[in-house]
Amino acid sequence: MSKYLGTADYIVFFVYFIIVASYGYWVYLRKKKATVTASHDYFLAEGSLSWWAIGASLIASNISAEQFIGMSGEGFFVGVAVAAYEWIAAVALIIIAIWFIPIYLKNKIYTMPQFLETRYNKSVSLIMAVFWLFLYVIVNLTSILYLGALAIDALLGGGYLHTIMVILLIMALLIGLGGMKVIGYTDVIQVAVLIIGGFATVYMALQIVDQRVNGAATGSAIAGFKALLNEAPQHFKLILDKPKVTTTTLNMPENLDVQKYVVLPGLAMYFAGQWIVNLNYWGCNQYITQRALGADLKTARTGILFAGFLKLFMPVIVMLPGIAAYVLYTKGELPGFNGVKDSAYSAILGFLPVGLKGLAVAALTAAIVASLAGKVNSISTIYTLDIYKKYLKKDATELQLVRTGRWAIIVAMLVALAFTWTDVLGISGEGGFTFIQKYTGFISPGVFAMFLLGMFWKRTTGTAALVGVILGFVLAIFFNSYAVDIFGKETWMYTAFTYEKMENGVVHTITEIPFLINMGWSFVITVIVMVLISLAGPKVNPKAFVIDRSMFKLDPRTIVLIVIILLLLSALYVRFW
Repeated sequence: MSKYLGTADYIVFFVYFIIVASYGYWVYLRKKKATVTASHDYFLAEGSLSWWAIGASLIASNISAEQFIGMSGEGFFVGVAVAAYEWIAAVALIIIAIWFIPIYLKNKIYTMPQFLETRYNKSVSLIMAVFWLFLYVIVNLTSILYLGALAIDALLGGGYLHTIMVILLIMALLIGLGGMKVIGYTDVIQVAVLIIGGFATVYMALQIVDQRVNGAATGSAIAGFKALLNEAPQHFKLILDKPKVTTTTLNMPENLDVQKYVVLPGLAMYFAGQWIVNLNYWGCNQYITQRALGADLKTARTGILFAGFLKLFMPVIVMLPGIAAYVLYTKGELPGFNGVKDSAYSAILGFLPVGLKGLAVAALTAAIVASLAGKVNSISTIYTLDIYKKYLKKDATELQLVRTGRWAIIVAMLVALAFTWTDVLGISGEGGFTFIQKYTGFISPGVFAMFLLGMFWKRTTGTAALVGVILGFVLAIFFNSYAVDIFGKETWMYTAFTYEKMENGVVHTITEIPFLINMGWSFVITVIVMVLISLAGPKVNPKAFVIDRSMFKLDPRTIVLIVIILLLLSALYVRFW
């Protein structure tokens, strides 16, 4: 069986592309007049996305190359512990649906910088608009593009990396230029392909494990999963134990234990960065919240909770193939695989039969294209509405705003392509999933502190917000790069770990604090400083939001959906604790 794509695979992939492109063009034609005359319709699809489209779009935009490639790679390296990012996200989405979205909708918030200007001042808004543009283009777009192209290139036999990058960007461009409505409704198809292709890949991977590990003639997915549990029990622990050894040599098991704990620091991460990562990502992120900001409260809530329900199943698709790759690799059943974690998903896809491999690649491509399109739309929205309209051309017409937004999409894609062409950011060295989480974590503590206090504490001042966003960034850098040199490796606040890692044939000795712990302390200190600054101001800030308890009232169906999600999540944690 060839590990590369066959004719049937290309046919399956081509059919997927035609269906998505045709449907997207049909949606575009139906809204063509509104799209070119109303900027809110173009950027937000105001009032036209149903709850299932919102939920599907949230998942399609979230599950991308960093999950398929990066999280599968962490599944290969660490195991089920990385599923915390997905499962805690389900709880975060419940919190967003109940408490965050009502505030956004009541105050007619369309962009995150607009929220900051409404609640604080223009300075905070402008600083964060620039921050978000930088983050979305330099960190998110680049990693999604590079990891996705790398995986598809491996299936084609190598040598096509740059061509694939260009093709992925063109596909995302065709969808992105149509605006939020086109993105939202094509994401319904994308997420369907993503889920069907993802589960088909997992099913076949487990059958292969049964055949190669257990020697079964016809593989069973259930037997394959049991083989994973038997062969890699350490990969099915949600909470990692704190390593006792902090100075190791490259080939010792303890060295790997330290590397794993640095990425996912056991129970400690649940009291620190894990909540900041998820609540900031799902509740204070233009890229995500944009899907719900154009809907009414009931539709937005239901869509967000639907996404939370789907989140519970995502680790099966994006993490389990990595564990399967680990077991096959340790048994010598992955010839040609170099053990690099971000190549694990491609190695598994190589086992799939012709036709199904094309479906799996279509699922991967759907995730990549949906995320790229959604990301550039958010970049376009922030630049056009929060910078161009406010500071560069205040009298811009609706048509000029839409055209500017489309040019912003093109420029963002070209910049991302320039940075990924030779991987100048070192995405492959960090590991894709860790790269995104780590560098996003530099601004997450300050941003989340600023949003949380701004929503729910009326005394928070604009000065406190400005100090908070800068201080959060400075503290994140401090804990990441300087704290160990100044305070040492072991303090009451943290434990720093030393491990060895080989990059490009050179062994590096690294001492660092787990970045999720860094985020936790950066957030706590930032909140304390913001509170102290705000206490010097008026008891009620004139720009504080008016909060009505009725905003947070839930209907019975919403409560039932929340209970179902929490029960399923509890069962998962009880099983894999």
